[in-house]
Parts: sequence; structure tokens; C-alpha cells
Amino acid sequence: MAQGEVLEFEEYVRTRQDALLRSARRLVPDPVDAQDLLQTALVRTYHRWDGIADKRLADAYLRRVMINTRTEWWRARRLEEVPTEQLPDASVDDSTEQHADRALLMDVLKVLAPKQRSVVVLRHWEQMSTEETAAALGMSAGTVKSTLHRALARLRQELESRNAETGAGGVLGREERERCTA
Repeated sequence: MAQGEVLEFEEYVRTRQDALLRSARRLVPDPVDAQDLLQTALVRTYHRWDGIADKRLADAYLRRVMINTRTEWWRARRLEEVPTEQLPDASVDDSTEQHADRALLMDVLKVLAPKQRSVVVLRHWEQMSTEETAAALGMSAGTVKSTLHRALARLRQELESRNAETGAGGVLGREERERCTA
């Protein structure tokens, strides 16, 4: 871009910036986003400034650039963000231990009889109530409770024996062991 065109663009921005910012403000509700939108549109327009034959149409061109930029931002945000009622926890946990614990629990579940495994899975992983579990498995609520009690005792025994084999506590931490034995 020639020096004269750069000065012409700077003069255009200086004289029209308030009106253009008002236009940007109408396109996005946040004032800071409106400034960002205008700045982005000005940068894009600057690169095409010499291609605008009739400079009287520069406002229309710049507004079209702002609309297109806002649409791009909206589409990108739609793919990245999902509005929710509650914000997620800020910390991101390392899931390596969680995967190891899950693998260990899946392995330990293999020691249970199929009926016991079904009760444990429905009650603890699927978080069904005793009555829902009983209905799903076609047994009484009392049978679900006693089966669950025996299954958890068997899991506790298996975890303790595996922890004794591996030494100081095994893969599961104290909190996870307590949750499994509860």
C-alpha cells in the first residue's frame, strides 16, 4: 500500500471511528467485544483498502466486514462453548490414576458372581435405588440388599488381598478404598 493510501486510511479511521464503533456496538452487546470487532474489521479493511474503488462506500464495506467477522466469532463460539447453569470446576485433574483405578475395579469385579456384579453395577455405577435395581433384576428389595452386602464384602476382601500383594496400599488411594468398601 502506498504512503498516500495509508494516510488516507488513517484519516478515514480518525474521522469515522465513533460512528463505526456505534455500529460495532449494535452488533455485539459487550463494549469490549465491540472494540475488538471494530479493530479486527479495520485490520481486514486496511489490507483491502486499495481495492475499494469508491471510498465513499468504505463505511458499507467496513460494516459488511464487521458483520462477517461477528458471524465467524459466533460460529466459532458455538462449537467451543456450551452454556450451562453452573460453571465447571476450574481445575483439570490428571486422569491417569482414575483410569488405573477404573481398570483395577473392573478387574476386581470379575471375582463376583454375575448376579452380584449386576447388583453392584446398577446400585453404584448406574446409581439406581434399591427398588429400581430390584425391578430391573426381577428380585425383591431385600434380596438386592443382601446380595449387595455380600458383593461389597467380597470386593473389600479382594482389594485387601491385592493391596497386601502389592505392598503399601496398591493403586487405590485411601479415599477410593473407603468408597469401594462403603
